[in-house]
Amino acid sequence: MSSTEQMPALTPADYPGLFQAADAAAARQQHAHLRAVRTRLVLVVAAAACTALTLRLGGTGLDLFAVGAALAFLAVLAVELALTSTRPDRLAAQSRTLATSVTTLAWRYAVGAAPFPTGAERADERFTERLRALQQQFPDVPLTQHTAETITERMRALRGAPLADRKEAYLIGRVLDQQDWYETRALHHRQQARYARTAMLVAEALGVAGALSEAFDVTGLAPVGAATAAIAAAAVAATAAWSATRRHAAKAETHHRTTRELGEVRSQLDSDLDEQQWAAAVADAEAVITRERTAWQAGRTT
Repeated sequence: MSSTEQMPALTPADYPGLFQAADAAAARQQHAHLRAVRTRLVLVVAAAACTALTLRLGGTGLDLFAVGAALAFLAVLAVELALTSTRPDRLAAQSRTLATSVTTLAWRYAVGAAPFPTGAERADERFTERLRALQQQFPDVPLTQHTAETITERMRALRGAPLADRKEAYLIGRVLDQQDWYETRALHHRQQARYARTAMLVAEALGVAGALSEAFDVTGLAPVGAATAAIAAAAVAATAAWSATRRHAAKAETHHRTTRELGEVRSQLDSDLDEQQWAAAVADAEAVITRERTAWQAGRTT
């Protein structure tokens, strides 16, 4: 390979088939969890709105809004029972951890890092054994069938390249890529945290206005004020619950810290290292990249 030709870095398509299956499972379970949580919170607000309103049916005395509130609460109960029995959040966390673990093993193998340094005996066999052990560690992950190789052609090609080419591919394709990803996600979560705070402030202001309207009956619309206050209270609670589920502020801070740490790692990796030093340095870099996801998964699977 000429000095001007850059060694292609690994992409998700170049990872082992186990990654593809785990990544797809994580996306499915995360989507199912967030959809259920959103549905539950919307139903809670709807139930609050129905509770605050009254609509009698003819001379029967039947309150249609009260019936609506009961049905909404029954739906909330059904969603809650479904979440409790299936635990998609737990499965999503396990699936994502499995996919992340496969990714870090693939990069370690491809660039000759510990525990698969170049020249090591039985590297292919040990890599396959590690993947098998990972899959056994997460038996509940709903994996789909995959046909991709365990060690892909691009992984083998990168592993056989000179150290300088492996270093360039790893710095650009892994460290810089992850640095950009964490920084982008940090900005996203900061923005979402601001949106959540704004929504809560608006709902709280409406609640204050509704409560004061009921208290002083300035406009003669005390029932409307009471209903507004009740709905606003439910909206505040729902927004707070959604924020707790997404943990935008905490994720923004964690992602920003990881971005800084990866900048330090990149400086260390860009120095003059021999094969042995390189193998250890990449292992340290991968520990930084995977630490946050491992901690997040530990909190989700309990």
